[in-house]
Amino acid sequence: MANSVKLILLQDVENLGLAGTEVSVAPGYARDYLIPRGFAAKATPGILRVLAANKEKIEAKRQAELVAAQAVAAKLMEANIEIAMQASEDNQLFGSVSTRNIADALTKAGFEIAHTRIVIESPIKSIGEFTVTVKLHHEVAAALKVNVVRA
Repeated sequence: MANSVKLILLQDVENLGLAGTEVSVAPGYARDYLIPRGFAAKATPGILRVLAANKEKIEAKRQAELVAAQAVAAKLMEANIEIAMQASEDNQLFGSVSTRNIADALTKAGFEIAHTRIVIESPIKSIGEFTVTVKLHHEVAAALKVNVVRA
């Protein structure tokens, strides 16, 4: 990158790095997204001292998040989500099942998972049973069975 800004990540940022690492990003990304949301700060001696002092807390928080994600993943693998959709006589859906539909069904089943964490390999456009991936943590992904039925 010709024009880049060096930042220290204050929190784990998916597809960028873990808290405490130094990254080089585009100036606009730093100015408009990372710094205003508190995900990163410019690499100054003061920030480096604060991160060094909080390193144990950051590691403990990261470990707790990993354990929690593994527990949710175990529950998700046992869950069977059913989504009712309008379909034609040949079992083709009028529309498709989106990540938001799956997230809503998960909420009704007692799971609080954002639709951005759900990955669908190919669009679900027919009635049947499908497996989707739920990314709970950068190290943990769960396979979720989604059963699409006729409404």
